[in-house]
Amino acid sequence: MALGPDWLDPTVLLNGLGPYMLIGLCLIIFAECGLLVGFFLPGDSLLFTAGLFVAAGTIDTPLWLVCVLLTVCAFVGNVAGYYIGVKAGPALFSKPESKIFKKEYVDKTQEFFDKYGARAIVLARFVPIVRTFITAMAGVGKMDPKKYFTYSAIGGVAWAAGLTILGYFLGQVAFIRNNLEITLIAIVLLSVVPIIIEVIKARREKKSLVQEEADDITQVMQAQLQDDSTQVIPRVER
Repeated sequence: MALGPDWLDPTVLLNGLGPYMLIGLCLIIFAECGLLVGFFLPGDSLLFTAGLFVAAGTIDTPLWLVCVLLTVCAFVGNVAGYYIGVKAGPALFSKPESKIFKKEYVDKTQEFFDKYGARAIVLARFVPIVRTFITAMAGVGKMDPKKYFTYSAIGGVAWAAGLTILGYFLGQVAFIRNNLEITLIAIVLLSVVPIIIEVIKARREKKSLVQEEADDITQVMQAQLQDDSTQVIPRVER
């Protein structure tokens, strides 16, 4: 793709794996979802291209099996990333001089999970880079494992299987097949739309909360002024 080096082009990357295409694809998805070093990998466009390759017969494995394998790898990657955060988090975030691993990031991440809960876990799947780091941060913030793994599995199905199936069917459309690079760029851009929507929603909620607090303060002040105006000042006898 024009946005990065040739070896990050999904078609170049998959073709370079040769007969080990599906195995390599599974390892890449695992790394991007669980290992911090996998944040630069083109997950969204890679899954879409994989679906296209299945439709074209380049990957001669049934679509359903490809989807199952990729979903499992995405989920297992999240499990690994979570426990990396649990085990390595305290050591990484205990250094006050660190400019990257700050404890305040853990606190903010915990607040983020507490506020958005399941939505944060599922939506993060579709955002490049975020899907890699948020799983480790969930472990650092000691998010409830049962809750995290449950919604991680839901997000894994929607992301890994969903994009692969999308690539399988849209890849059979001539326009999509002949303009693959533009399509892949569009997929990357569209992947951040859910987070943009959540940010806008959060700002509106915050603005509404501030307005409610301002109204409450105004009512209290008005009540206080009304009480003061009705007070009877005793007459002082000389």
